[in-house]
Amino acid sequence: MTDRPTRRALMKPLQLLGLALLAAVFAGVVTLVSMGFFQGRTPDQSGRALVFAAVVAGITFIVALVGLALMLLAVDPAEVQKTVDRPVLIEKDERRAAQKPGKQSGDGPDAPAAGTR
Repeated sequence: MTDRPTRRALMKPLQLLGLALLAAVFAGVVTLVSMGFFQGRTPDQSGRALVFAAVVAGITFIVALVGLALMLLAVDPAEVQKTVDRPVLIEKDERRAAQKPGKQSGDGPDAPAAGTR
């Protein structure tokens, strides 16, 4: 067996569900507070606030779950433990230009001609 993590080990379904549930509970509580559920309201208004908060929490749960799952699909399990030994914010072309002292970044084949704009 190799020491590389598998996609299943990265996703950990219980953690994904927990994060989505936490986001849904937060959205539901914020909705209840913003609709005045904890203030002295009529039972009809409190019932509407509960239903609306449940709908908001459900939508938030689904969106958070799908969003987290899609972001985890973009991660390659083989590259999780790989160490990065290069600047990550510098493009490859800029690094090549920096290594060649005689060539400037605007001198390449994509650079516009001197008289044209």
